[in-house]
Amino acid sequence: MREEMARREEAEILRSHQKPRSTEGWGLLMALWYLAFYKPIITESHLRRKNIKFIFIRFSAWQYAGCDKLWAGLVTTLCDSIRHHFGALPLSFYHVMGTRPQFASGFSQKEWVLKKDTCLKLWGLLFILAAGLGVLLVALLVPSVKDNHALKVVGSTITSLSGSGLVLGAFSVLKNFLVSEKQKIERLTNSEKFASQLGFMSKVRSEVQVLVNFLSFMEIFERRRLRVVLEITSLDICYPEKVAGVLNAMNTLLSDANTPFIFILAVDPSVIVPCLEQTGCMRGLADNGYLYLNRTVTLPFSIPEMGARSRLQCLEAAVQTREDLMYRIITGNVERRRAKCQGVTAVPTRHRADAEAVGCIHEAFRCLHDGTDPLARYLPTDGINVHRIVNTIPITLRLLLHRLGPAALPAPRAAAAWVVLADQWPCRLSWVLQCLEDSWQSQPEMDLDTRTLWSIFQENVGELSALRQPLHNVLSLDGDPELFQTFLAHDFPFTARDARVFLGVTVNLDHSIRHKMGLLRGLDRLQ
Repeated sequence: MREEMARREEAEILRSHQKPRSTEGWGLLMALWYLAFYKPIITESHLRRKNIKFIFIRFSAWQYAGCDKLWAGLVTTLCDSIRHHFGALPLSFYHVMGTRPQFASGFSQKEWVLKKDTCLKLWGLLFILAAGLGVLLVALLVPSVKDNHALKVVGSTITSLSGSGLVLGAFSVLKNFLVSEKQKIERLTNSEKFASQLGFMSKVRSEVQVLVNFLSFMEIFERRRLRVVLEITSLDICYPEKVAGVLNAMNTLLSDANTPFIFILAVDPSVIVPCLEQTGCMRGLADNGYLYLNRTVTLPFSIPEMGARSRLQCLEAAVQTREDLMYRIITGNVERRRAKCQGVTAVPTRHRADAEAVGCIHEAFRCLHDGTDPLARYLPTDGINVHRIVNTIPITLRLLLHRLGPAALPAPRAAAAWVVLADQWPCRLSWVLQCLEDSWQSQPEMDLDTRTLWSIFQENVGELSALRQPLHNVLSLDGDPELFQTFLAHDFPFTARDARVFLGVTVNLDHSIRHKMGLLRGLDRLQ
């Protein structure tokens, strides 16, 4: 994400010849000036900007596991991190004087419009204050009117009233500077009437909405898009009700269409799903935690099992932490320096690899859009599932290119079909893969590569039927069984060799389902 951010930044500077701003040094004074006296306008040129800045926030749920409301810890972490990133002063000014960006009327390219009402009020207060001070000074210093008590009262009254408006504005800024959004939410949660506060969620949401509007303001000021990336970890070691609370808070923050938040949820589904099914948040979803996760996550990425090369890399990384084996790092550096001096041929450039990946991705999407292609018939009607498929296909193709290279790359249409298969029938595909894995392990001498996945499913469907009770929730994730038969038996007859190729890059299939099936199958055979 950081590499993509830097690449887009360079491309935008070449396109628009405008450098982005920041809230440091003179940029801070400029930001305060715009906050006080200008209204931001969303123009066509701003919408065309492709450069983006990611604000990374790490939230370890275990650190807040002891509090009554874990989701409140998520919101306070979000507020505190944004305040720390931009500084307390700009956010305090925005609370008092900032305005939400508005869309431009017509084709105007002006991104800033003067706040005429604010300027008039300020100049009016300054004029009245100057007039009051003038009257007061005349009453105090001119000998002929020194004894005029009424003139002194009028001057002091005008000065006090006009000055109080300026003081109240400065006091509001100082109050928001000293009392952060995190402290406000913590004060609400610590209240004894917390459980009976009907408007509590409304107050929390209003604080978050101020942050969203502030980010929209800073997008126009900094001349780039802003996205807040929250990495949520350690959720699978918290209590079930707190897990559900965090997921509900995520859905609340993502409920708006143009929300600037991206959540990276790093969890083990085999732990999270039972937690969700134990809480009351599953009402209306047939007590199915998998279905709840599918409706929450828009880009699933299940990390495949570690291969032999990855195991060796992890082992080497672990060995390098030993002080008595640090000499290996030194010898490795010497070998790399020697290879560099001898002139080792360079690997293909990243631009060439990106071009090959983009070509494959376009070909895969062309198959999805082609109404005459059988693959288009299997696309789901649910918008969320379509998003999952569209998000997963580019990742799958890039991983295939990285692992196999352009020469051995399967057809993009086949890769897209495999992604659709994993999304529409995760239970049946997991069962086929588990049966295939068991056959590879128990009978390594047999040649299974030419066997079709449909024939393997037919051979073991009776055993799956016997396990339908413990696999009830997982089976409910699958689509039409007849379409599954048509998919594998006629339109896309994948073989065991294809499964071996695609399994290592199948990121949209929850591998914990297959592990659960392997355990149930092993226990059933023991009986």
